[in-house]
Amino acid sequence: MINKIIVKRQNMQSVSIPKKKYGNELNNVLPSDTKNELPEILFITTYPPRECGIATYSQDLIKALNNKFKNSFKIKICPLESNNEQHAYTDALQYILNTDHSNAFINLADQIDTDANLQMVLIQHEFGLFKNNEADLKQFLKVLQKPVIIVFHTVLPGPNPSLEANVQEIAREAHAVVVMTNSAAELLVRDYGVARDKITIIQHGTHLVPHSDKEELKIKYKLKGKKVLTTFGLLSSGKSIETTLEALPEIVKKNKDVLFLIIGKTHPSVVKEEGEKYRLMLQAKIEDLQLQKHVQFVNHFLPLPDLLEYLQLTDIYLFTSNDPNQAVSGTFSYAISCGCPIISTPIPHAREVLMHDVGIIIDFGNPKQLAEKTNVLLLDERLRKNMGSNGLHRIAPTAWENAAIAHAMLFEKIAEENLSLHYKLPKINLDHIKKLTTPFGMIQFSIINQPDIDSGYTLDDNARAMVAMCQHYELTKNKEDLKYIRIYFDFIKYCLQRDGYFLNYVNEEHHFTAQNNATNLEDSNGRAIWALGYLNSIGSILPIELAKEADVTMQQALLKMLEIHSTRAMAFIIKGVYYYNTKRVSEQNISIIKKLANRLVQMYKHEAEKNWNWFESYLTYGNSILPEAMLCAWLATEKLIYKKIAKTSFDFLLSKIFIENRIQVISNKGWLDKENQLTQCPIGGEQPIDVAYTILALSKFAAVFKKEQYRQKMETAFNWFLGNNHLQQIIYNPCTGGCYDGLEEDSINLNQGAESTVSYLMARLTIEKSLKKEKKTFLNILEMQIS
Repeated sequence: MINKIIVKRQNMQSVSIPKKKYGNELNNVLPSDTKNELPEILFITTYPPRECGIATYSQDLIKALNNKFKNSFKIKICPLESNNEQHAYTDALQYILNTDHSNAFINLADQIDTDANLQMVLIQHEFGLFKNNEADLKQFLKVLQKPVIIVFHTVLPGPNPSLEANVQEIAREAHAVVVMTNSAAELLVRDYGVARDKITIIQHGTHLVPHSDKEELKIKYKLKGKKVLTTFGLLSSGKSIETTLEALPEIVKKNKDVLFLIIGKTHPSVVKEEGEKYRLMLQAKIEDLQLQKHVQFVNHFLPLPDLLEYLQLTDIYLFTSNDPNQAVSGTFSYAISCGCPIISTPIPHAREVLMHDVGIIIDFGNPKQLAEKTNVLLLDERLRKNMGSNGLHRIAPTAWENAAIAHAMLFEKIAEENLSLHYKLPKINLDHIKKLTTPFGMIQFSIINQPDIDSGYTLDDNARAMVAMCQHYELTKNKEDLKYIRIYFDFIKYCLQRDGYFLNYVNEEHHFTAQNNATNLEDSNGRAIWALGYLNSIGSILPIELAKEADVTMQQALLKMLEIHSTRAMAFIIKGVYYYNTKRVSEQNISIIKKLANRLVQMYKHEAEKNWNWFESYLTYGNSILPEAMLCAWLATEKLIYKKIAKTSFDFLLSKIFIENRIQVISNKGWLDKENQLTQCPIGGEQPIDVAYTILALSKFAAVFKKEQYRQKMETAFNWFLGNNHLQQIIYNPCTGGCYDGLEEDSINLNQGAESTVSYLMARLTIEKSLKKEKKTFLNILEMQIS
């Protein structure tokens, strides 16, 4: 790693600034002209404005890579063209490959090899793109000195000797081969003899969508009252859309309100060869079958937002391709990501995805079967919803963000020491927070990203939400935040009872539920004190009346808090009183902090041993708040025992939850026990709240101890949300602004409830505050060196 960065300013001398080891924060702080030259990756592919599936695929992938990573690599594009297929591109391009010119391949290889910045080449391969020049492609691969990744979009079974040798030679020259399905990987191994360890499976990417209300979208597109069947994509005879048309009369008999949408213009290559022959044939069939009221063409190459809305309003997506060798379909994937139940012919992709009640597979060219299955689904709304929901969970790992992560990790592996990945921080997004919030408070759970009012409200969620919104208001001074702070504050007051304790569970009718009687509420009471303390700590920037109310409520809430003995509840109370004391110093506050901290000290002394520096005989949930509370106790009292235990216990915890270059918080599937601490915790069951609490604690420790390791671990922990976890999948959804509810052993819980979403926001705002401090420090150093 280069240890110096040269900062240039107009009319100023160059100044050397030490570069920190944790890339994301500093890379977001430094001016753009300070960045080192990044390794470049050349994509050889069709590319828009060319209209074809691979062009769209490459555009989506490149966009996802650029959105997901920063200061890691640069992507350059070399469009594939031919004498009959040439385009004007919006971006300035250094390379274009006309595949009809045989010498173009060798010339391109020479250009690539002499470009010192280019580190590797990725080629999107489809047989039709190189059908007349596979020999030139193979020669290109042989002479090229840079590493090559080949992405096979099609792998044909049972190849003849010529095809088998051709694919083998291409694969042999590549450093890595990417396919999009397990069946394609198995074909490469079984039929082509490609080494399994050379193959990486990265599924076709899909778009994250907000899952808007289906009926509202139908109104928007003038389809109210219709049961909508949809297919989309560039039209060609291979789509076999006539299969659906032949099935429609039987479907209409039982569903008079059905409408079949055929979305997409005719494939440009088909237009060149045969004009609109296929579309005209479909139109004639519609007239013969008297289906004019039940079929509608959308003869456009739709912008992506419009396409995704059409898919979200769709009741059933129909995929009737008649090509058994079509390995994968982007249209099919997009439909599943929009929550569509699917009826499909048995292409390999469908056989892999449409299992476990995600969809229905029918035979090729079988309109009778298609009609029967479509009617079953149209007459069973519950079944359609279940299939749509199952499909969303099934397709979630294929989000373009996850495809970008998988590709970037492959780049890093091939580049070895020349490429280092740095995640790009998402913009702060309050959309889902606001969506979860009613005038009464924050709703507890979501079904996917739709708030579930039946789940009611909790003090826990509203307390955390108030902390997060206070953090946001501190950073932005956005007056709209005050509305939400007031909602959460009023909810907290609503839960405060006459006896001085808080209740936690409130139903949708705003009544306290019986769950309050059956559950230990000490932790909830502690969280309320933490939130009230934080609110009071920013009292100087709050409206006067709100600041006064916050003070009065805190005084009322503290009356019974010394009667609480739950470990984490005491830690939350210490944190809350610490924050309160920063603005309202009093002996009462110090006394509460000392009494509770002393209890934690006694617990620590009772349990701590040579290899177990902890307060309890096990590590469970919310562990980071215990050492953070001890550090807060030291900051308030300057009692050194608190500081010592804070650091010793926190470093011990960090040693258990940071593995190599990622965080793995204690699983809710099994705690880490003192007697069996060498046993690895179960994989999965990781909660966003534990990662967030760790980031909050790391921020506090970094500020106090000025240790680089704490700042580095902040970045590492936050990257857990962005994909640096054992599944290498996103936990934060940048489309909705929500956060998924948990990381399991082999899947993500896609529900975006209050706890997880607020936890992410607290972590993101903590990182943002740290960045502002970094930037201020950087500018101060700069000014000092210049002066």
